[in-house]
Amino acid sequence: MKFVIAFILVISALLDIQLEKEGYTQTDPLKESMERGSEIYTDFCISCHLPNGEGVENVYPPLAKSDFLVKNREASIRGIKFGQQGEITVNGKIYDGYMAPLGLDDEEVADVMNYITNSWGNKNDKMITLEEVSNIKK
Repeated sequence: MKFVIAFILVISALLDIQLEKEGYTQTDPLKESMERGSEIYTDFCISCHLPNGEGVENVYPPLAKSDFLVKNREASIRGIKFGQQGEITVNGKIYDGYMAPLGLDDEEVADVMNYITNSWGNKNDKMITLEEVSNIKK
């Protein structure tokens, strides 16, 4: 019996090595992106949008339970990628402020978008990819 268990473990390890060589992993790409995005959020976004994503009423729009993120996916990506200026409506309230460009590369933009669109009551079923972000122009 011990031999059978050892044999199964060896075969399993060999299969994992072969799959990784061929580019397959057992990791969850969205989860990994969100973990990187959480770090980016902490470094660049938390001071205005706060740890809970609620923002500051009438100053910085909320990211938590944000209808803007859901309804305006491309505009949200563009705002993080290039900065945001002018009027936007979030959860029925008008915000007319300025967010400077953060200087993030396209992968960082995708990661932070995956984090905020899947945190604080937000749910995004379609992962934001590097390709999607790189296709968005000013």
